[in-house]
Amino acid sequence: MNVYEIFNETEEDLGEEIQKLKELLAFTLKKEKLEDVEFNVIFVDSETIHEINKTYRKVDRVTDVISFALEDNKDIELDHRILGDIYICIEKAHEQANTYGHPFLRELAFLMIHGLLHLLGYDHQKEEEEKIMFQKQDDILNEFGIRREG
Repeated sequence: MNVYEIFNETEEDLGEEIQKLKELLAFTLKKEKLEDVEFNVIFVDSETIHEINKTYRKVDRVTDVISFALEDNKDIELDHRILGDIYICIEKAHEQANTYGHPFLRELAFLMIHGLLHLLGYDHQKEEEEKIMFQKQDDILNEFGIRREG
């Protein structure tokens, strides 16, 4: 059984968005044939994600999404996969939705799937890896019905 939680640690009311994002997560886990995984999605403000980025990545700036993959630690052996945590900055999501001209929900969905793919081992450090990861993101969002054009 998959276990995932979405936590909103901001002042913003995300009730409708969180419900749709939970549906997207269920869809994605089924599509990717993932069973017995556990992870969290945490919405935070820009101050919090700045501090996380500075403390854990030594990058002194606000960012949109940070994933902490627990499976990077091979010493942990369980009967299910604890993938880790995805932190998403609400202010950056609003800013990027405006910049790219698509709905706020689309940006949240993109950042969440991007973070989840990182937890699953995908990366975009090299051009070939980026093509694979970004295509997978687009495929998931398009099949679910959340497209760039809103």
